[in-house]
Amino acid sequence: MEVTFDGGKVITAHINGHSIRTDQPLDNGGGNSAPAPFELFLASIGTCAGIYVKSFCDRRQISTEGIKIIQTMEFDNEKKTPSLFKLDIQLPLGFPEKYKEAVINAAELCLVKKTINNQPEFQVITTQK
Repeated sequence: MEVTFDGGKVITAHINGHSIRTDQPLDNGGGNSAPAPFELFLASIGTCAGIYVKSFCDRRQISTEGIKIIQTMEFDNEKKTPSLFKLDIQLPLGFPEKYKEAVINAAELCLVKKTINNQPEFQVITTQK
């Protein structure tokens, strides 16, 4: 992945042929032209869980129409970091009762969640070219 600085507060990640733009909100000096990086982080949690739920349903030929994941977060003001992410998988009426727990288990397989729970180390360096 390569990250470029594209004017103002716009920062773009280039990965596997895709460009993912970020910006800052107006009150943080940005133009609010794209999600902020932290918003993309939050989206990666919900969409990762979502693809596992979708795959689970697809394998069983269960329609995903009407399924939503509502994601909320509790914030630790002292540490200035999230303390809890809650994913509420809202299932439509008629969703097979026998699969409700399995849908939760599928969402738990999310690699983003597993990575956060594993608390990986970060290494930040500089090089000059």
